[in-house]
Amino acid sequence: MSGYISDDTRKVTTHRLIEMKQRSEKISMLTAYDYTMAKIVDGAGMDVILVGDSASNVMAGNVTTLPMTLEQMIYHAKSVVRAVKRAMVVVDMPFGTYQGNSKEGLASAIRIMKESHADALKLEGGEEILETVNRILSAGIPIMGHLGLMPQSINKYGTYTVRAKDNKEAEKLIRDAHLLEESGCFGIVLEKIPAALAARVASELTIPIIGIGAGGQVDGQVLVIQDMLGMSQGFSPRFLRRYADLNTIMSNAIGQYIADVKSSDFPNETEQY
Repeated sequence: MSGYISDDTRKVTTHRLIEMKQRSEKISMLTAYDYTMAKIVDGAGMDVILVGDSASNVMAGNVTTLPMTLEQMIYHAKSVVRAVKRAMVVVDMPFGTYQGNSKEGLASAIRIMKESHADALKLEGGEEILETVNRILSAGIPIMGHLGLMPQSINKYGTYTVRAKDNKEAEKLIRDAHLLEESGCFGIVLEKIPAALAARVASELTIPIIGIGAGGQVDGQVLVIQDMLGMSQGFSPRFLRRYADLNTIMSNAIGQYIADVKSSDFPNETEQY
């Protein structure tokens, strides 16, 4: 088997991610939402596993991430944490559990951490959510920020197009990134923004910047696992590289199983008691 397997079995922490940035070692991050997949991802040597509210799309079939509830995120997070030994597990706080009410945000954050045993949380937004960020950080809970295209705000944007192409939005993004770092966030995800802008943020900040559709001059990359494994079809943004075609492999295997059952080929003599 080719590929990258880390021989460093120490648990990945916020401190280690900052160390990785300092020595220019890129950070690998993928989503996972269940025990079986998380076990494979962690075993392969992933640095960070994101229990994303993208579960709303790829696991539940919703059009947006908005329907995801706190209970659903906790369920997915618990399933992932049980499987993981080395990777840092970051959990998305779902829409409606932290925006506009910092006390509710803290209560939601504490619930996720206590019930899932995850390592950190991810929140979308900058200046608008700073009060909540500060309150959660004051409880000793690590936070990863998320700027650029913020899927929880999709109804405000009305489109999944590239963000921060104009100067005003770009300047706000840079300001928000600095505010998140100053508040104590340990890292930031930048989604679907111009590569030059992402590079500038990564160079100005001392905390790791993880990109998704943000070019290669950031400190790490994240993708949705169903997308990069080719399980999901019909979603082909420019930033997505497919590393396998599991849709075809799985469809063929399932089709063969159906054929074997129909023809009485399965089970054979050695597959029964």
